[in-house]
Amino acid sequence: MTQTRRTFDSSFKLQVVKMIKDQGLSVAQVCRDMGLGETNVRKWLKQFEAEQAGQPGPGLPLTAEQQRIRQLEAENRQLRQDNDILKKASA
Repeated sequence: MTQTRRTFDSSFKLQVVKMIKDQGLSVAQVCRDMGLGETNVRKWLKQFEAEQAGQPGPGLPLTAEQQRIRQLEAENRQLRQDNDILKKASA
């Protein structure tokens, strides 16, 4: 019997992290109540803490600010590449 891999969106991950941070619940308790694996939840916590420190966390961003920052960084990269191409073409 094969199990399908569950996926969680950023808002759900952020909700779980806030339950732990704001309500003072333990990771184990939240995992039991919600049927989640502790490893995943600990990764989400680590990512959230990195984002709060202003660093890009591993994986997809949890907070809206980090999502916007990554989007702007990608747009910036694309514009720089386009600019380089235009400079080379005009030279």
